Amino acid sequence: MPSPFDPLFNPYLHQPSSSPIHEALKRHLATPMPAPSYSEPVRRTVFISHSHLHESESKAFLREFGSVFHARHIGLSNKNDRIKSNDPDYVMGRIRQELIKANSTVTIVLVGSCTHSRRYVDWEIKASLQQDEGRKPNGLLAIQLPTCPNGAFLPPRFELNWRRNDSEGYARYYQYPRTQTELRRWIEEAFSTRQTIADRIMNPHETMFDRNRECRVCGMTH
Repeated sequence: MPSPFDPLFNPYLHQPSSSPIHEALKRHLATPMPAPSYSEPVRRTVFISHSHLHESESKAFLREFGSVFHARHIGLSNKNDRIKSNDPDYVMGRIRQELIKANSTVTIVLVGSCTHSRRYVDWEIKASLQQDEGRKPNGLLAIQLPTCPNGAFLPPRFELNWRRNDSEGYARYYQYPRTQTELRRWIEEAFSTRQTIADRIMNPHETMFDRNRECRVCGMTH
C-alpha cells in the first residue's frame, strides 16, 4: 500500500472498493470535461461602393478591415474589372448581378470628397436598396474616408435615406472606424435594418443619375 507521505497518494482514491466516496470519485474522474465553447465572429458578405477617384483609400480600407467581412466590389481588384458601358440598364443589371450572385446583405459606401457626384455610386446604392420578390434590400451604411476629416457631401440617394442626429432613417453614416470590433458592430446593425425597417427606404427611379454630376467640392465634372 502506498505511503500517506507519497506525494501521489490520495486517501480518497485508496478507500476500499466498496466505499461510496471511491465510486463517486471514479465516476467523476471518468467523465470528460466539456471543451470550452468558442465561435468565430460572423462575417457578412458586404458590397463595397466607392469612387475610383479615391481608389487608394478604398484599397487601404480593405487591407485594414477586410478580415471583418467577405468583400464584393467592382473595380478594386488588380485586374481591370470596371464595367465599361454608358447604358444605365446594362450597368444596373451588372451591378444587381454582382450583388445577387455574391449574396451580399450589406452595402458600405466609402465617402470621399468627390463621391457624391459619381453616377456609379448612385446606381450601386439604388441597386442595393431595391426590394425584389424573395429578396430583401441590403443594409446600407456610409463611412467617411480619412482625407475628409471635417465631413463630406453624401451621395443624394444615400442622404435621402439618412437623417442627421437620429435613427429614423434607413441608412447610417459614420466616421472612419477605429477598430475592427466597431466596424463589425456597424455591419450587424445595418444587417438588422433590412429585417426591421425596410419600409422606410426611399429609392426613386426618376432621380437616378444619367451621368456624373458636377462635384460640389472641385466645381467640375470629373
